[in-house]
Amino acid sequence: MNIKTVAILGAGAVGSYMIWGLSKREDIKLGIIAEGERAERMKKSCMINGITYHPEVWSPQEANGVDLLIVALKYGALPSAMESIRKACGDNTTVMSLMNGVDSEELISAEIGASHVLHSLIKVASHKEGSGYCFDPETTIGIIFGELSAPYQSERVQAIETLFENTGLHYRSTEYIREEMWSKFRLNVCNNLPQAVLGAGVGCYRDSVHMKAISDGLRRELEAIAAAKNIDISKADESSSRGSAVPPSARYSTLQDLDAGRHTEIDMFSGALIRMGKELGIPTPYNEYTYHIIKALEEKNDGKFDYSKNNELTCSK
Repeated sequence: MNIKTVAILGAGAVGSYMIWGLSKREDIKLGIIAEGERAERMKKSCMINGITYHPEVWSPQEANGVDLLIVALKYGALPSAMESIRKACGDNTTVMSLMNGVDSEELISAEIGASHVLHSLIKVASHKEGSGYCFDPETTIGIIFGELSAPYQSERVQAIETLFENTGLHYRSTEYIREEMWSKFRLNVCNNLPQAVLGAGVGCYRDSVHMKAISDGLRRELEAIAAAKNIDISKADESSSRGSAVPPSARYSTLQDLDAGRHTEIDMFSGALIRMGKELGIPTPYNEYTYHIIKALEEKNDGKFDYSKNNELTCSK
């Protein structure tokens, strides 16, 4: 297997990291899948770490049959992107989903077949500056991928390793990809969500026993669900490198979304855990509270609680 064509669906924080690295490969065709106004915007420029890139922009039909399709969308955009994924996927296309959460592969597999999907994740601490995205290439952990079962060094795993060589991208393959995905899921749920509710940098976990207690509560629920699914996260703990060093002021993706007035990926985090908990009979009170408070913060950003023009009295008990 030799990867010669790569399409990226989603050119945000994660997609920008992939564009940055794969643009160094002069022996492949690289394109971003986009249509309409977004396609016109991407054709003009793509700013990454202060440098302007001009990647090719393809419609899903033009991308059809690419060797590798990288899905780097926000969770809420996935349902509406399924048609684009179907159109881009050919008989021999491998699909890597670098989305947060633990169920995007399952959702994509239901549309195009599980044989196309190579499980993967990404750890990159990026943030938006102006019209572009910035990250530190040296401290970025990068892409982790692998087959769910042997042979773990499959032809497509080897082909992707070859593709990523000498690009600056950090990567590794693993025999424990499901466990690695749940390990990252745990990091997102326990570190991403409480600080989003508080509206403070990650230093809050170091400085407040109350924030640590909330984080620990979320962790216990997640680990109980993982154990019920026979997922041993400790296998990932043994193989994973330490997390990227970040300053105490760092604001992770959920808080970044709330800061910008965007809807978050809470459905993919606590929403998914609540659903799984109900299926397995495992209580998830910490996740239920976190889910509803972040949904309420989204409503606040949407203007639902702007009562400045409403003088109608309400009752207080």
